[in-house]
Amino acid sequence: MAEDLHIAEGTKEEKYRLLLPQLKGLLQDETDWVANLANAAAALKETFGFFWVGFYRVVGDELVLGPFQGPLACTRIRKGRGVCGTAWAEGRTVLVPDVDAFPGHIACSSQSRSEVVVPLRKADGGVWGVLDIDSNRVADFDEVDVKYLEEIACLLTTYH
Repeated sequence: MAEDLHIAEGTKEEKYRLLLPQLKGLLQDETDWVANLANAAAALKETFGFFWVGFYRVVGDELVLGPFQGPLACTRIRKGRGVCGTAWAEGRTVLVPDVDAFPGHIACSSQSRSEVVVPLRKADGGVWGVLDIDSNRVADFDEVDVKYLEEIACLLTTYH
């Protein structure tokens, strides 16, 4: 596949539906997981214009920053801390409409207003990382994002 995205006009769901097969085409022939995460972050940022899109990988008892698109980010996050650490510890997607209302939110950027974090799972169900997306608008994410970002997380794990 050429490294060009065809971005749909229309609803958020239409954009995700067009993005998914393009991501699959981009990832399927690449064996380097860092390259795949980098391209996935770029594709999500380019398609939706999110404030920050990136990945953290599990290293020991911390999440360590991986490929991302956006401003500088926190480098390490302990298990159970912030939205990312909570998603990892609980093994579930965490949707936060207003980060100021999330107890223990880690403010890597004061411009972040809402966030969604999706665990990336190994074949045995364990979490090997998280997909973290921030918006500079309150309540920018919803169940449509959760549904499709969880599909993208499964796709990324297939090619991890």
